[in-house]
Amino acid sequence: MEPVAVEDVADLRRFNRYFTRRIGVLDDHYLGQDRPLGEARLLFEIGDGVSLRELRTRLGLDAGYLSRLARALEAQGMVRVGVPPHDNRLRIVEPTPAGRVEVEEQNRRADALAAGLLQALTPDQRAELTGALAAAERLLRLAGITVEVVDGAAPDARACLDAYAADIDARFPEGFDASDLVGPEEVSGEAGAFLVAYEGGYGGAEGPGARPVGCGALRRLEPGVGEIRHVWVHRDARRLGLARRLLAGLEDEARARGLDVVRLDTHRTLTEAQAMYRACGYTEIPAYVDHVYAHHWFEKRLADGPAS
Repeated sequence: MEPVAVEDVADLRRFNRYFTRRIGVLDDHYLGQDRPLGEARLLFEIGDGVSLRELRTRLGLDAGYLSRLARALEAQGMVRVGVPPHDNRLRIVEPTPAGRVEVEEQNRRADALAAGLLQALTPDQRAELTGALAAAERLLRLAGITVEVVDGAAPDARACLDAYAADIDARFPEGFDASDLVGPEEVSGEAGAFLVAYEGGYGGAEGPGARPVGCGALRRLEPGVGEIRHVWVHRDARRLGLARRLLAGLEDEARARGLDVVRLDTHRTLTEAQAMYRACGYTEIPAYVDHVYAHHWFEKRLADGPAS
């Protein structure tokens, strides 16, 4: 990847400082209520009740810090923390009546703050701002996703392939036989590579809260030629640009293995995949393999430099 410009770093940091000050994040009494943002956000996320495990995954919080926040809210009478009868390993946190009233007031004040910010803008300016915010959220989500090389037999690799198989089984008129999936030995070590994309949490793929949201496989077909298979993105992470990032990562893995060409095939129903491959420099070629699910075949000759 190209190095990040110093100016870009400064611009993002300047925006972060302005925005956090503008919405009152720095105040210990967020939205004028008697609690800081961390407690207010946790109370909001608890909703009608949820396990601390789910909250940790959703928010990517350290377990100790989350427990301290929950205890503080419990001491203030905002929540109750208990153990469900069906699973004594879980701790469930639920709002008290006072907690529900506080969340309602929090929402009212947050809506008023947002409306006040937008009120000073014309309708066209509001549309420009909300469009920019949507683009920023999409790009920040993509920036927060890590792509890791994992063993083809790793649980996350197989879970992604199972999800991929279920998705295309629903899309292909003839269905999909999971026996067509690559085997672990085909995409591990010198034979190939398996990429998994992780979103959420912190500390990369090993951090708390990280979940697999995409994958892709590379295997060696013949000397100098590799094949890309099973590029998949979870429905919750689509339209971010992640599929292209996975594709570029697989091309980099091919280069690292001394491959000059990568090929792939795709089903006629996957029109969005065909469009992506063409946009990423792939050329349609005659069939290079007899594959029951293939109707279009593509090839790309790899340049010397990295794809990403």
